[in-house]
Amino acid sequence: MSRLINFGSLCIDWVYQVPNLVAAGETISSYSRAVHPGGKGLNQSIAAALAGADVMHFGAVGEDGAALLKALDDAGVDTRGIVQLEDGSGHALIQVDSSGRNAIVIYPGANRSVPKRQWQLMFDSMQAGDWLLLQNETNDIAEILAFGKQYGTKMAINLAPADDRISDYPIQHAALLIVNEIEAMALAATSTVKSAFVELRQRYPDTDIVLTLGGEGLWCASANQSEVLILDSYQVAAVDETAAGDAFIGYLMAALLDEKTMPEALMQACAAGALAVTQAGAASSLPSLEMVEALRLDGSPAMRQLELDDFKRQM
Repeated sequence: MSRLINFGSLCIDWVYQVPNLVAAGETISSYSRAVHPGGKGLNQSIAAALAGADVMHFGAVGEDGAALLKALDDAGVDTRGIVQLEDGSGHALIQVDSSGRNAIVIYPGANRSVPKRQWQLMFDSMQAGDWLLLQNETNDIAEILAFGKQYGTKMAINLAPADDRISDYPIQHAALLIVNEIEAMALAATSTVKSAFVELRQRYPDTDIVLTLGGEGLWCASANQSEVLILDSYQVAAVDETAAGDAFIGYLMAALLDEKTMPEALMQACAAGALAVTQAGAASSLPSLEMVEALRLDGSPAMRQLELDDFKRQM
C-alpha cells in the first residue's frame, strides 16, 4: 500500500481568543487561552490519517514534545522518523478573533534543525507509489526537492508560511504545489492573486498547482493542461480558521494516494477544510472521514472549468 511520507513541522500551539487581532502598538486582553498540539506538518499528517491514508512522519521535537508524539500516535501516524533534539520543540502563538480569523507567530525550534541524516533515511524508507509531502516550516527544503528529483520521488509542497527562502526552491521538481493567495503572490512576485496564478502556471508547466482562496474556494491547473478548474467553497459558520488549510491538504493527499481524480480529491479536501473552521483549535479541529462524507452528501459546491486564455481575459 502506498504511503504518505511527511517531512513536516511539529509545534506546541498557544491559542488566545481575542476580541480583535492586535494592531501595532495595541495591548488587548484575551478571553481565554488553550494549549494544543499543532504545526502544519503534524496537522497534515493527522488529517491524512483521519482520511484513511497510511502516514509516516519525519521531523524533530525537543524534550517538551511528548504531547506532539502522542497526538500523532493516537491518530495512527508512524512516528519512528521523528528525532528528539536539544532544541525546544517549535511553538506557535495564535490569536483567534470573534469572526474566526487568526494571526500566528511561529518559533521554529527543532523544526529548523532536523539533521540531514534523518531526511536521507526518509528517502531510503520510501517505496514506489509513495508521496512525499513538504511544508515551509522545516529546514533543507531546497536540498530535499533536489534529492527527491534524483530519486524519482512524487513530491507535494505546501509553501506555508512564505518567507525569503522560497524563491530559491526548485519547485519544478514537485508534482504538486499548494499555495494560498499570500504564498502565491510571494512566490510569483506579483501584486494580484490572478496574475500570480497565471505566472506560476507558466513557470511550472509540469506541476499541478492548487491555489486556495479561503471562503472563495480554489483554482487548480493540472500539469500540461490548458484548463483552469474553479471550485467554490462549502458555506459554513467559521469559528476558527486555524488548521483549515492543513485539513484540506491532508485529505487531498489521502485522496490522491487512493488514486481519486484531481476534481474528486479537491472536493473531498474542500469539505475537510470547511469542517475544520467550524471547530476551535488546530489538530483538535480536524474532521473525521465520516464527517467529511456527511457534508458532501448534503450537497457539493459549484465546479467549473475555463480555458487558461479565458481565465487570463478575466484578470
